Amino acid sequence: MQTPPTSPSPSLEEVKHAVQAAREEAAAYSGRAQEAWRSMSSLIAPSRESVPIGVLEGEVLDISGLSASVSGMRDFTGIGDRVVIKALDGRDIMAEVVAFKQHCAIVMPYGSMEGIGAGCKVSFSLYDRQQRQKLSGGVLQVNASWVGRVIDPTGRPIDGKGSLLPGGEVQKLHASPPEAATRARLGPRIDLGVKAMNLFTTCREGQRLGLFAGSGVGKSTLLGMLVRSTECDVAVISLVGERGREVREFIEDDLGPDGMAKSVVVVATSDTSALMRREAAYSALAAAEYFRDQGKSVLLLMDSVTRFCQALREIGLSAGEPPATRGYPPSVFSTLPRLLERAGPGPLQKNGQAGQITAVFSVLVEGDDQNEPVADAVRGILDGHIVMARDIAEAGRYPAIDVLKSLSRSVPGCLSSDENALVQKARRILATWGDVKDLVRLGAYKQGADPSADEAVQLGPAIEQLITQRKGETMGLEDCFQALKHVLETGESGEVVPQAS
Repeated sequence: MQTPPTSPSPSLEEVKHAVQAAREEAAAYSGRAQEAWRSMSSLIAPSRESVPIGVLEGEVLDISGLSASVSGMRDFTGIGDRVVIKALDGRDIMAEVVAFKQHCAIVMPYGSMEGIGAGCKVSFSLYDRQQRQKLSGGVLQVNASWVGRVIDPTGRPIDGKGSLLPGGEVQKLHASPPEAATRARLGPRIDLGVKAMNLFTTCREGQRLGLFAGSGVGKSTLLGMLVRSTECDVAVISLVGERGREVREFIEDDLGPDGMAKSVVVVATSDTSALMRREAAYSALAAAEYFRDQGKSVLLLMDSVTRFCQALREIGLSAGEPPATRGYPPSVFSTLPRLLERAGPGPLQKNGQAGQITAVFSVLVEGDDQNEPVADAVRGILDGHIVMARDIAEAGRYPAIDVLKSLSRSVPGCLSSDENALVQKARRILATWGDVKDLVRLGAYKQGADPSADEAVQLGPAIEQLITQRKGETMGLEDCFQALKHVLETGESGEVVPQAS
């Protein structure tokens, strides 16, 4: 009977190598465990800097409109500081200092005024100078778990999908724009997926566009198309003063699952306080800056700047500012540039790269007046404007973009000479077609009288058909120019078929 062969005994060197490997693995495990413990400890136990060194107390003296006068806060608080009001029913209500009058601080609550009365106690946490500078104006802790979620301006999830992951980078809500001399330049041109915008308002990464539209002309639908079709890493959407019933409609119908999967949606509905509606814009910018600082390409959509300005008007008038243009106090028009300039190219990093925030700010023009104060101010700050016209929507062409009144200031730097020639020719044809199409419909047009008019009659309807697009369609940037070239050469718009999104 044969005995089974035995494996040779390991040598001394092999034993030493195995022991060393085991020690290294144990050390690595111990390091990971210690790092995890430190991370957990930072979440469980607050750091020394986050503990206030004292609490300042005051009380409500009187209430007028949307604001309250508080005593005992004058020497230690400033504009933008947040205090806590102990309501008569025991609730803690967060409020913000918006003005000072004589010996009193004027505060506005982030919630309802109900339950606040004269004599209610007010408290303000005191920190050392370094921590006070860090917390001034409010902060948010943003992390990657925000993507795919719907949150309110305080960073609280409101979509019923559970809590967000704790921790993250501290982002100031009222951060300053990057220094002009250290900002990166605009990036390469970006594919928006919308034919009319790709052709006539071609956009570059880091550009800021204004979307000017009245109510009911398809603005929300166009924003949803941009989220689904634009080539970006993350989309941040700010719904300021939106109707409550339309939030789910926008998320489920306009965004859809594909758009929501890469989006952060910040919502403050029309029934919230003016401060919450204002903070919806600032919170969205803070989230966009977090992803931008990671080197990502971010698409920021804000609907709408007009409601943001209306919230600023409520705050300014409650603080005692005099009304100026159409009731807007002067602070509204000084605040707008500080908000809008935060979008765009990020600071240039040491490696020569920079993240970008490509932004589309919608402006709800009152009475379809494109020259009302907010629209006029925003148009002068941004890098281009897209005008949506009610008569185009009523004619059934969507998206209802008036390409003749829309422009992108970056077009000269992102179109080739051939593409620029195509767009200029198409604009001339559409302008002429707009002049003569009523004559054609009335039967008063006589062919042969004007060669440019004859060309417009032949090609104008085909160009309009080309830039008509259903909600579920998308077309790439290069395909758009090929399709326009085909239309101008043949007068037919049916050769290039948009891809389904």
